[in-house]
Formats: sequence, structure tokens, C-alpha cells
Amino acid sequence: MLLARDHHDFLIIGGGSAGSALAHRLSTDPANSVLVLEAGRPDYPFDVFVHMPAALTIPIGNRLYDWKYESEPEPNMNGRRIYHARGKLLGGSSSINGMIFQRGNPLDYERWASDPGMETWDYAHCLPYFKKMESCQAGTDDFRGGNGPIVLERGPATNPLFTAFFEAVQEAGYPLTKDVNGFQQEGFAPFDRTIRRGRRWSAARAYLHPAMRRSNLEVTTRAFVTKILFDGDRAVGVEYREGFGPPKKAMAGEIILCGGSINSPQLLQLSGVGNADELKALGAGVVADLPGVGENLQDHLEVYIQYACKQPVSVAPALLWRNRPWVGLNWLLFRSGPGATNHFEGGGFARSNDDVIYPNLMFHFLPIAIRYDGSAPAAGHGYQVHIGPMYSDSRGSVKIRSLDPSEHPALRFNYLSTEQDRREWVEAVAVARKILNQPAFNDFNDGELSPGPSVATDDQIVEWVRRDGETALHPSCTAKMGTDDRAVVDPLTMRVHGVQGLRVVDASVMPYVTNGNIYAPVMMVAEKAADLILGNTPLPPEPVEFFRRDRQQ
Repeated sequence: MLLARDHHDFLIIGGGSAGSALAHRLSTDPANSVLVLEAGRPDYPFDVFVHMPAALTIPIGNRLYDWKYESEPEPNMNGRRIYHARGKLLGGSSSINGMIFQRGNPLDYERWASDPGMETWDYAHCLPYFKKMESCQAGTDDFRGGNGPIVLERGPATNPLFTAFFEAVQEAGYPLTKDVNGFQQEGFAPFDRTIRRGRRWSAARAYLHPAMRRSNLEVTTRAFVTKILFDGDRAVGVEYREGFGPPKKAMAGEIILCGGSINSPQLLQLSGVGNADELKALGAGVVADLPGVGENLQDHLEVYIQYACKQPVSVAPALLWRNRPWVGLNWLLFRSGPGATNHFEGGGFARSNDDVIYPNLMFHFLPIAIRYDGSAPAAGHGYQVHIGPMYSDSRGSVKIRSLDPSEHPALRFNYLSTEQDRREWVEAVAVARKILNQPAFNDFNDGELSPGPSVATDDQIVEWVRRDGETALHPSCTAKMGTDDRAVVDPLTMRVHGVQGLRVVDASVMPYVTNGNIYAPVMMVAEKAADLILGNTPLPPEPVEFFRRDRQQ
């Protein structure tokens, strides 16, 4: 027996990054009733592991905060299953991510706009929504906004290892830039971070919690949606489970799927929207034959290049167990000290070769040698860069294995499956080593820890990446916008092709992954989608001049 609840104007599946923004914008009009169903838990205000920036390693891999996906054995990664963390609470992955805010390169959106039907997703049309959503504490200009919900603090990057890093990139022939999210992405600079007064500023904190005071917005956590309900080709509601209770259903005029690039295609397939032949083979009914659902999966792979440090200047002491109580108390009382930073305070973008028209490598510099899971290669002081190519031409897929919604879908990323991918990895490691061995590091460089001097040839580098590479946690593009035969979402309305009453708004609608961390582009898409869904006049395009190498030379 299904227990029904009241009808709403909008039902949002997922209270993560995009879902939080949409809930805020769609409920601004008191005439709209909005229901958010989030499968995860609340982001409790007293949860130190969520709200302390430096605690970011703790939720990842913890079943209370993380859906704990992993890929199928990757044939070009020595058969390894690559772990993929996804947020399992309000705010979604914005509640467990590294808090780095990167818009991507303006030319990313020119590439989007070059696809059929995507003309209104060029940089000029996206820039007003980037500005609308942010409050850039470093200052506003033609590129940066100052009155939006997402507060951005610029990394101080004052540790002497950051000073050495910024000097080293210049010695290696790479530029500094004022703002990687402004006129010129190419170059190195302190990074914007979603931190406000020493506390993580997730999408839930920025958008959802302020809106939850409205009587027309209802948010239900631990509500696991198992199926979208259709009347013919019109989506009319969802079936879901709340905790361990009986199945329920909720009805709405518009269903908006914001589950992310893994869960959104999974739920579409479970509901009969996807490749008809594959769905029939699993015994599923077919509502719409959309072969592109779950295809076009893209991500960023990365490695850590780590060095030992001669001087005791890294932030390693803050991680010692005997010092953690002091770090935690300082953060709890004053929102300051090592607990108040994500440590990803600076980095940049560079080209791996002279043929690419804009940067294809991203660097995050850390004044410590450590992995995401908190492990370190050796005791003592160190530093590292996270490095990886941004535009791999490898493509993967997300496919349900059965009609059981609790079973994770099969994820195939096909990392390192192309010649371009492997070549750019060799170039990326060479660029990183070139920077880290400049004279600016002479007072600190005590030798490479990882991969180490024994990894020297092209084949050795690729083999090391196969053994050691990890996801940068940027899965995307599995229900792409467009009008071609592999497109899933209409770029003018965010509606799913072939059905009515159903839209998708999250990282899955990107046609191509952007150059950098994907949280900022996801939020821009959500902001723009809110206007498209509400029928508002879109913000007028802002055709600004941005840095392009062919125009600067």
C-alpha cells in the first residue's frame, strides 16, 4: 500500500547543491508550493565534521555522510575499482567537498554553446548567473558578484611554502593571475573557497536553510526516492521510502531531478527513461527511449606529487593527535586556526603543451604531504600538488544493474583509455616536477616522495598513474543538454526530451566537464535553470572581453 501526501507545484528530488539553490529560488514566490525529498540526513549545525573546513577528510568514506560509490574494475587502471565519494546529507557533495570554487574557463562555455541548440549557454549568458550567486569577498568587478548567497573567501596562502610555490611557477615560465575566476584563468593565484568566517559555507547553508523558514517550502530528509511515477508520458509524482517506513508517494505538477550525475541517470533508468533495449533486458517498462541517459560520463583524474620539506613550516603538526584537541577548541571558540581552512588556499592553471588553446592542467598546492583519506607517505614535514588534465577525451557510463533502487549502478569511467589522455598525463607530471624543482624551493626541497625518482620514463609515469591515480570527484555529463540524438535535456527549458513534467538540473546536464572543480558551474546551472523553470526573463548576457592567448599575442 502506498501512502500519499499532498500535491505540490514543484517536487525536487535531492537536497544537494542544485536542489538547495532551486528550492530557494522556486519558493521565493509564496504562490509556489515546493517539496524537497533528500535521501540523506540533515546537516546538523553542531556537526563539526561537516562545518569545520579542515575536517573534510573525515566525512569522505563514512557511510553517515557518503554514498560510497566505486567504479567497475577499470581496465586501464590495472583493474582497480576507483572510489567515488558523494554527499549523503543536505547540501550534498557541497557538505563534504574540498570547498574550492572554480568557475572553469570562459572558453568552456563557448564550447558548450557550439553544440546544436546550446547557443544560450555561452559565457556571456552564463556570466550574469555566476555573478548573481556569489559574494566575492576579494572585491567585485565586471566578472565578480558581491550580493549573492554563496560567500567566497580568498585563501590567504601566507605559509612560506605558498610563497615559494608562487615564485617557482614564475621561475618555470608560468604567469601569476589576479583571479582565476576573473578575466584570466590561466596562471597561478590564491583560490576562492566556500568558507564563511572559518566555517564551511555549503549550498544548504547558503540557499536552503534561509528558505526553510517559508511556509510554502517543505524539506524531508531520509526520503529515498525509488521511482518517478508517470501517467502516460507525463511525470506526476514519485514513489519513495522514508526511513524504514512503508512506501509512500508524493504528487506534483513538476518533478525536478537534482540527484547528481550518478543518481539522476540511475533514477531515470529505474523509471523507464533511457536506452529502451537495455531497459527491456532488465524487465523494465519503457516510458521514453533516450539512449543518452547514463552515457557521456566525464570526470577528472588526479595524482599527488609529494615532496619532503627540510624546514618545519608545513601544517603537519596540526594533524598530530596530541594537537587536535587544541585545533578543535580554537575552531569551536574562535572559528580560527588550522581548523578554519581547507588548506587548498592556492594553485592555478597551465598548458601542458603549445597546441592547446587554453589551459588543460589544474594544480592545487598544499603545504602538507597527505592524501584525501588522511594518510601520509612519511612522518614529518612535506608539501604537494594535486595535478591532472582537465579535458580527457575518455568517456564512460552509468548503468543500472537491476530494478532494485538500493543497488548502486555500474560506473565505468574508462580512465586512461585514449592516447590523448595518456600523453597529457606524461606532460602534466613533467610540468609539476618542473615547478617543484625551481630555485624558489631550494630551502625546502628535501626530495620527491611520490612518485619518486624511480618513476622517470613516459611508460613509468603512465604506469604510476594507473596504480596511484584517484578521482578528483567531478563526475558529470550523464544527461547532457542539447538537441542531438544523444541529448537528454532541452537546454531552453531543462525538460527531459520525450516526456512532460520532468526536468533535470545538476552536473549531469553539462555537455562537457569544465576546467576545474565543478561545484561553481553546477550552481550557475541551477541559478539559470530557476529562471527557465519559472518562465522569468533570463538575465541579459554580458559580453565581456576575457583572456584568450590568440588575442593577447
